[in-house]
Amino acid sequence: MAVKKVFAGARLRALRAQHQLTQAQLAARLDISASYVNQLESNQRPLTAAVMLALADGFNLDLASLATDASDRLVMDLREVLADPVFGDTGPNLQELKTVATNAPDMARAVLALYEAYRKTNERLAGMDAALSRDPQRGVTTAYEEVRDFFHYADNYIDPLDHAAEALAAELGEFGPDRLRRLIDYCAETHNLKVVLSPPSSGDRLVELDRANRHLWINAHLEPSGQFFKIATVLCRLEQLTLVTQLLDDANFKASEARAIASMGLANYFAGALQMPYGAFLKAADFYRYDIEELGRMFGASLEQVAHRLSTMQRPRERGVPFFFARVDAAGTITKRHSATALQFARFGGACPLWNVHRAFEARGEIIRQLAETPDGNRYLCLAWSSEKRMGGYRGVTRRYAYALGCEISHADRLV
Repeated sequence: MAVKKVFAGARLRALRAQHQLTQAQLAARLDISASYVNQLESNQRPLTAAVMLALADGFNLDLASLATDASDRLVMDLREVLADPVFGDTGPNLQELKTVATNAPDMARAVLALYEAYRKTNERLAGMDAALSRDPQRGVTTAYEEVRDFFHYADNYIDPLDHAAEALAAELGEFGPDRLRRLIDYCAETHNLKVVLSPPSSGDRLVELDRANRHLWINAHLEPSGQFFKIATVLCRLEQLTLVTQLLDDANFKASEARAIASMGLANYFAGALQMPYGAFLKAADFYRYDIEELGRMFGASLEQVAHRLSTMQRPRERGVPFFFARVDAAGTITKRHSATALQFARFGGACPLWNVHRAFEARGEIIRQLAETPDGNRYLCLAWSSEKRMGGYRGVTRRYAYALGCEISHADRLV
């Protein structure tokens, strides 16, 4: 089998800019000529094994990430956009898309943003009354999509936040039924914060921090896994404010609401990483062959929490099986989505009606399996199940969701 050539011009230019190096300075650090660097950045020559090793050693980069074509996601997104009938039969071929995504990734993202604006304009023209009451450029939907792309292009893995959560998890000690109590004690001892497990004064809110009285109210209707998670999100705001602020600054969001949404997403990320710290979770996942029920029991987590965490296991040099994960409501709307695989959920449409996640609502209490093949020929093992979330008593609201977790069939030998 021929070895795939790796062209990384855009990544090298970004690396140089990040470290404020000239081509000559980068060449000196890699022990190659400046003209060679110029050729690499222009994608006239592929990365050799020696250059990749020099990059990994000199800049602490992951060899796997260098050998992986980071433009694949952009290519998939561009293909979806250009499949719109508005482009007719004049769309570029796959090789041309790869050239754009590799050599001009910012241009590719601009095309995606332009199409998104075009699509939204058409939708608003169909309902002009709604358009008159909203700002078409700065709506909440746009903010959510911007945050979704932030996690999407980070492979849903936030390295500094993940390591910070893992360090705190080590302080909490062994896993077991008393881990929630240890987290509550930690809040009291470290932050003089009393955790009260009772419905908050504000009604059906799941968590409420009273800084003045040093009380943290956690809704008692939550399962212990949910209580742990909510406490952890507050700890992120208390202990990781500087780090989260830096991550948000680096993201440079355009939509005014995106920063607040991303801040909430990062707090949730920290909570999942604290509940299931990377090293221990990856070791357990390999041991249990990615049995989500066993992992849930070991880490005191729900199946949804386990599945979402599995989709984040992309730490350089310690990667787990790349999974996709999605949550679907009863109306068929995808309310959570992430893919560390080649499968990318439609950015501008709905989910396939044949997907087993839609049948999961009928198979309550069961995990159903499906072997699926996408139009590009890739085959996936898909697991799906459903659950109900009910808050309060008899008059409480019940929300039903179905979940999907899957990976390429080539990883099936690592699973139960």
